[in-house]
This record gives sequence, structure tokens and C-alpha cells, in this order.
Amino acid sequence: MRFEGACAVLIEQLRHRASAEQLLPEQRAEKTRIMQRILNNDAQIRYLAEPWLMQSDADPQGPRQFLH
Repeated sequence: MRFEGACAVLIEQLRHRASAEQLLPEQRAEKTRIMQRILNNDAQIRYLAEPWLMQSDADPQGPRQFLH
């Protein structure tokens, strides 16, 4: 829970900064890659920490793929 609180603070700081600064196209592409990796890592952590979530959230498209 401590890390989730710290993460919420960092997300808010990033949102504030994103509204004040514009990124170049290559920076936006890199940001997108980083965000996708973060989301995939988060999904994998949740799967490992709480496997019952995957059972209750059945995906009709098959199992999820995770990046390393």
C-alpha cells in the first residue's frame, strides 16, 4: 500500500508536468513505449500476486502476453 501511495503522488506530478511541457514526436513515442511496458509489468505483478483476479476476469481473446 505504501508503494501505491507513492506511485499516486508520482503520477500526479507527471500529469502536472505533462500539461506544462510538450514533447517532441520521438519523445512521445518513447513515452508510449515506457507506459506500455509499465502497464504490462503491472499486469504481470497483479497476476503473480493475485492469481484469482485472472480467473474472475476471463479474457475471451485468450491468455494475456507479458513483456519482460
